[in-house]
Amino acid sequence: MNQPSRTEVLGGSEERFDEILTPDALSFLARLHDEFTARRAELLAERGRRAAALAAGGTLDFLPETRAVREDTTWRVVGAGPGLADRRVEITGPPERRMAVNALNSGAKVWLADFEDATSPTWHNLIGGQLNLVDAIERRIDDTTPEGKRYRVRRSPATIVVRPRGWHLDEQHLLIDGRPAVGALVDFGLYLFHCGRRQIERGSGPYFYLPKLENHLEARLWNDVFTFAQAELGVPHGTVRATVLIETITAAFEMDEILYELRDHAAGLNAGRWDYLFSLIRSFAQHGPRYVLPDRATLTMTQPFLRAYTDLLVRTCHRRGAHAIGGMAAAIPQRDPAANAVALAKVRADKEREAGDGFDGSWVAHPGLVDSCRTAFDAVLGDRPHQLERTREDVEVTAADLLGVHRLSVGLPTDQGLRANVAVALRYLTAWLGGSGAVAVFGLMEDVATAEIARCQLWQWQHHCTRLTGGSLATPDLVRRHIDRERAALLAEGADPRLVDNAVRILEETALGDELPAFLTTEAYARHLVRVRTAA
Repeated sequence: MNQPSRTEVLGGSEERFDEILTPDALSFLARLHDEFTARRAELLAERGRRAAALAAGGTLDFLPETRAVREDTTWRVVGAGPGLADRRVEITGPPERRMAVNALNSGAKVWLADFEDATSPTWHNLIGGQLNLVDAIERRIDDTTPEGKRYRVRRSPATIVVRPRGWHLDEQHLLIDGRPAVGALVDFGLYLFHCGRRQIERGSGPYFYLPKLENHLEARLWNDVFTFAQAELGVPHGTVRATVLIETITAAFEMDEILYELRDHAAGLNAGRWDYLFSLIRSFAQHGPRYVLPDRATLTMTQPFLRAYTDLLVRTCHRRGAHAIGGMAAAIPQRDPAANAVALAKVRADKEREAGDGFDGSWVAHPGLVDSCRTAFDAVLGDRPHQLERTREDVEVTAADLLGVHRLSVGLPTDQGLRANVAVALRYLTAWLGGSGAVAVFGLMEDVATAEIARCQLWQWQHHCTRLTGGSLATPDLVRRHIDRERAALLAEGADPRLVDNAVRILEETALGDELPAFLTTEAYARHLVRVRTAA
């Protein structure tokens, strides 16, 4: 493959990869890196400083230096682009070929093609995903299985919105000037380069979900990336649209500021539930039992501190002309009719609450949930595409409300919850190491956010020697015993021993170490993945 001299592709070459990794595309990525890698490094260093301040006993509040932005009632964001006016149902999943067809045909208004939490970052998945998006836009993604099942995109498919990786992740398979490329810039840059004009010509546009932002300065960096990239490729300024996932506790205090920085490109905000809880635990990991959370299953969005976060998101968005998008329903349809009825009832209740609270749409993880979500929002929206006129001026949220985990209406963690966290984390990590990023586990569609909250809770419970319901204590030995049992269960089910043992190693390192690592998918673990797959 003919490459610009500054770039080196370490990932393997597969059929049609040269259509994505063209010299011009790689040159564009190099220009993005020239312009923005230094600022990205500074912002990641600032994350470290802020984390250290919180670990030393600090807390969070709304920023006094940006008060004028919050109090200025005159500014608005650019809002929805073509094809994004109605977002009442969004379906998320990795950009795999059959998933793409199913998502586009699902009846959802938007397909979130996810290069982040729902994609295991193998080179095959990342570059193959870019090819699938090109083929989907060009309507040549039709596929037939060996059994003869045909997949074809129907008319009026969902609008594509791409989620690149977060700022913290590197791309180990691609070097620029001898250093790993920035995962976010690779995912964004390749999609904009190959699909931006294609989408515009078809009456849509290059639209993105931005994950893991921790403050408004990281939003400013994205805005500058958009401005630079559009100019480089001759795309009119403001064509790009971005929806930001508010999935860190620090970003929850800067929603107005994030929208303000992105106002020429902003379409909305999304409530990223599991990552938000993970961020809360991570940020206050050293603050003692006060921030210990109970079982993940009990942490519904009706809990006061989570309700404060979502109410503030709706109020902030609608004051600024932005869509407010609710969290993901992770349930998947069950074969057992009784279990399926229970799962659908939970999804319906969750979506009815979101629609009633003022959200303009919400996420599902499976085509079988689209109707439940749409019915809930149809009942509130009717023929309207959104409810931006509902500004929720009744909402007043303080820092104490956002941090008020002590107001929980549920009790202690349970031994069952501990076992579930071990089981889900190990099963997900085993699949992730094997190349699957969206995995059905115990009736839910799980992704990296699942593993993050599970191992984070394990660390928190055993680190603070939390008493579980029934009287036992969460200790490292108890966690290890459950890990050993789940490892044996996975091996008995026929799982690859190498993948299982590496999943065990990662879980033990991140759940039982002295310090709680920021993310499972940091650069160190990306290198670890490369070694694992090379050995395999």
